[in-house]
Amino acid sequence: MLRIVIAEDEEMIRRGLVETIDWAALGAEVVGEAADGIEALEVLRAEHPDAVFADIRMPRLSGLDFAENVRAAGDDTPIIFLTSYADFSYAQRAVRLGAFDYLLKPVDEVELARVLGALAKRQEAKSGEDASRLPVLVDWSLDDADGNPYVSDVLAAVQTRYRERLSIEELADAEGVSASYLSRKLKEATGHTFVSLLARTRVQASLPLLQARRLRVYEVAEATGFGDYKNFSQVFKKYLQVSPRAWCAAAGEENS
Repeated sequence: MLRIVIAEDEEMIRRGLVETIDWAALGAEVVGEAADGIEALEVLRAEHPDAVFADIRMPRLSGLDFAENVRAAGDDTPIIFLTSYADFSYAQRAVRLGAFDYLLKPVDEVELARVLGALAKRQEAKSGEDASRLPVLVDWSLDDADGNPYVSDVLAAVQTRYRERLSIEELADAEGVSASYLSRKLKEATGHTFVSLLARTRVQASLPLLQARRLRVYEVAEATGFGDYKNFSQVFKKYLQVSPRAWCAAAGEENS
């Protein structure tokens, strides 16, 4: 789901864009609004949206000046300009500022769907690029079960239920085997203990969440099954030799 911010000084038009368009059907949601470029900068910093739809002419700070501020800060958030003026000079400046697209008001929903589709493809490609730069801690798959159905079930549980409180005893009991037997077979198949498998999976899952910077670090800890920041930080440091906050800051610098 694309996270969208709309910056438009005319309240009636802004309300129409926010409330009359079925954003969910187009694969998007409006996470913030602004009545001018200054408010738009504040919302952008607070929400980190996937794109901003900004009117070219707004009081205090125009859409074009807003874009200049955004680019000057090293932010490459896609900006789609909205305007009632089919003026080529605006389009020229918008292109120089790296506009993602340019829509005339009133916004045509077919054109909007086209732009959102292009944004979704960009996000998908960017996510793939970002993921390719992440450290790989999960070096096993279900194929590593080596034909043992008990090990296969444990690996599947780790991959799909890592957010839950899991223990080898609980899983062994569900399989009808002893915890010691299951632990031994798991280590033989993957080279890791159950605790290591679960921790590595949780840390791996935390990386794209930290990189996206939409959740606070303690919220990432909760979302990936660590429960609290202290536990998260200890395990994270064990595998990556750096704290979650420091890793997040370094990832931000790399992407800027």
